[in-house]
Amino acid sequence: MLQPTSDYATLIDRFRWSLPPVYNIAAAVSDCWAQKDPHRLAIRHVLPNGASQDWTHLRLNQAANRCANALAALGVGSGDRVALLLPQSPQTAIAHIAAYKIGAIAVPMAALFGQEALRYRLSDSGAKVIFTDAQGLEKLSVIREALPELEILISVDGAESRALSFDALLDRASDRFDTLDTTPNDPALMIYTSGTTGQPKGVLHGHRVLPGHMPGIELSQNFLGQDGDLLWTPADWAWAGGLLNALFPALKLGVPVVSYASRKFDPEFAFHLLESQNVRNAFIPPTALKMLRAVERPSQRFALNWRSVGSAGESLGRETYDWFLEEFGFPVNEFYGQTECNAILGSAASLGVTRSGAIGKEMPGHEVAIIDTSGTVLPAETPGQIAIKRPDPVMFLEYWNKPDATREKFLGDWMLTGDQGVMDEDGYIHFVGRDDDIITSASYRIGPGEIEDCLIKHPAVALAAAVGKPDPLRTEIVKAYIVLKPDESANEELESHIRTFVRERLSAHEFPREIEFMDSLPMTTTGKVIRRKLRDLARSETRQQAS
Repeated sequence: MLQPTSDYATLIDRFRWSLPPVYNIAAAVSDCWAQKDPHRLAIRHVLPNGASQDWTHLRLNQAANRCANALAALGVGSGDRVALLLPQSPQTAIAHIAAYKIGAIAVPMAALFGQEALRYRLSDSGAKVIFTDAQGLEKLSVIREALPELEILISVDGAESRALSFDALLDRASDRFDTLDTTPNDPALMIYTSGTTGQPKGVLHGHRVLPGHMPGIELSQNFLGQDGDLLWTPADWAWAGGLLNALFPALKLGVPVVSYASRKFDPEFAFHLLESQNVRNAFIPPTALKMLRAVERPSQRFALNWRSVGSAGESLGRETYDWFLEEFGFPVNEFYGQTECNAILGSAASLGVTRSGAIGKEMPGHEVAIIDTSGTVLPAETPGQIAIKRPDPVMFLEYWNKPDATREKFLGDWMLTGDQGVMDEDGYIHFVGRDDDIITSASYRIGPGEIEDCLIKHPAVALAAAVGKPDPLRTEIVKAYIVLKPDESANEELESHIRTFVRERLSAHEFPREIEFMDSLPMTTTGKVIRRKLRDLARSETRQQAS
């Protein structure tokens, strides 16, 4: 745990990694608290009717021990892949902790995944067992025959067809289990990339991934772990954001976590939950924060007690940052990373490290730079690729069964993010866009982030995405796909007004020459816009127009 300080430079200078030879995530988030403070609140699970269930660390730990014993009795052991297809719930945390206890590899999967997405990930990972619910079993019933390695199905909704009952398994098992002594580098967790470009890849992490996250998460929550802290995130625990930016760091620090099994983000309900549970700390992805802007006068309507909000997953943008600061009186701590290497840049308002439009500075223990295609570190104000120096404990071990892709991720000792950025004179890094997202128009290289940020400033726009559409004259033109606010109607006059709005605020080469209004934008389960699908749509339009 970082010691609170007011000096960022001193914290960076003094920080050193110190990983023990034996380290297991289950011991760090559960065993230690069950022994040290057994009655400390671990998880408060909120039910749809508003009632809640409290799980102390002792209760959580004993359930995880029972689950570990049950898995071992079923023949699941070290190195086996244990899939989890569950929403936020104590049972999800129990299954995770149990998998780490026996040395297995947890493979979380979003409850919103469809059959094909599940089939691909379960087949690619070679999962031996899956924890799920009745809804998950229904999806699995269609693809089960295509998954010969998937031997065991365990349902939290009780025994059904070929699935075993989660509760019955735990009831028959002992609540004592000695967690396996693993090393920080032993495999623990595999999270699939969101698939914004190409097929998702299994990102394999060691147990060290949790301590690797801690500095960035603690600072993005203004030194998480203060008296009275209570954390909630709407992010699915199947995503690195929900799991490693919220659940596990909080449990490791003894901070209670609020869980709620939501299938869809509801901004109005989010504020009710924050108020009713007296949430002090939140991790809210940028898309969700942008949706919160649609709620009228939230700071006046809700008695909120939060003291820190972290956000990551995509660029937050100036507009959302400025709105939050004005509405609630403190800034969002934006931070940055990838599934492969997370929470390596960030903001910490408590240290004075915060800037509208920036994704932050280096977090303690990480070496981050802007480099060119040869691996040379570029000077301030020079655009290039964001890269992280290895070794780094938060960095992934490998892509599962993809050695070529693993090698291609590195240039010497630099891990390539595929994200374009620029560092300013004060050390803040500003996100420009994914390599794939950069728009080339009349020799200009244009990042979509600034355009999208400007678009959502327009009073009629709720969400927006900008991509490059092939053009014979300019190589590409900027095309914007826009979701309007509920009370707005698409028409030519509004389209012209939006186009002029952007041109006047940015430049003549950045305004969208084409605008298309949509009911929704294609998004990953983690709330990122899949610009690849919009680019494909734009290319298809170009081909149709040419023919």
